[in-house]
Amino acid sequence: MTALLEIAVTSDLAAALAQAHGADRVELCTALELGGVTPSQAAIEATVETGAQTHVLVRCRAGDFVYDDDEVRLMCREAADVVRAGAAGVVIGALDAAGELDLAAIERMADAARSARSDVSVTVHRAIDASADPVRSAARAAASAVRATRILTSGGRPSAGDAVDVITRMVAAAGAVQVMAGGGVTVDAIPRLTAAGVAAVHLSAKRRERDHWSLDPAIVAAARAALDATR
Repeated sequence: MTALLEIAVTSDLAAALAQAHGADRVELCTALELGGVTPSQAAIEATVETGAQTHVLVRCRAGDFVYDDDEVRLMCREAADVVRAGAAGVVIGALDAAGELDLAAIERMADAARSARSDVSVTVHRAIDASADPVRSAARAAASAVRATRILTSGGRPSAGDAVDVITRMVAAAGAVQVMAGGGVTVDAIPRLTAAGVAAVHLSAKRRERDHWSLDPAIVAAARAALDATR
C-alpha cells in the first residue's frame, strides 16, 4: 500500500492548497516556526470546512514536552474542544522529567479526545524524538492504554531521512501502531522512508515569504509524485 501524505498547515487556505496538490490529510497548528501550538477554534472549523481530513496539534505552549498537571488539564480540555470543532484526529504527546514518554498524561489527553468522539484518530507526536530512546518509546506507546493510531517521528534526528535505520526499528517495535516519518523530510528522502515501512510521511512543505512561512504547493505535488512512484 502506498504511504499517505500528511502536510502540516497553519490555515484553511493552506489546507485547501495542500489537498488540491495531493495531500491525503493535514495537521493543523499555529506558530509553526515555534514547532506548533494548538490553533484557534475558528481556524479548526474553517479548515474542516475545506473538506480536508484534519488532524489538530494539541500543545499548550512552545518549549519542552514536560508538562505540569495544570498544563495537562488544559490540553485535555483542548483535545476535547478540537474534536467538537470537527477534527478527525488529535496530535498529542508528553515526556516525564526522566526523558521517558509520560504515558499517563498522553492517555488522559487521548481519553479526553475520545470523550468528544469515540472514533477520533490519535497521533503521538515528536515528543518521542526527545525521549531517551525512541525505539523503546515506540514499543511502550504501542503497548499502552493510549490506544494510539500512529506515532510521528524523525527517528530522534533533526531529519527523518538521516534516521532510516532507527525508523525501521521503530516500525518493528510499534507493531500494529502506524509509524509516520516527519521532521526535516525532503522529497528525495521519501523512497528511503517508505522502504523503511512507514505508513505515511509528514512534511511542512514550507517556503519563506517575507517574515513568515507559507505553504509551497510545488513541494506538496513533488512529494505526492514521489510517493506515487513507490507503488
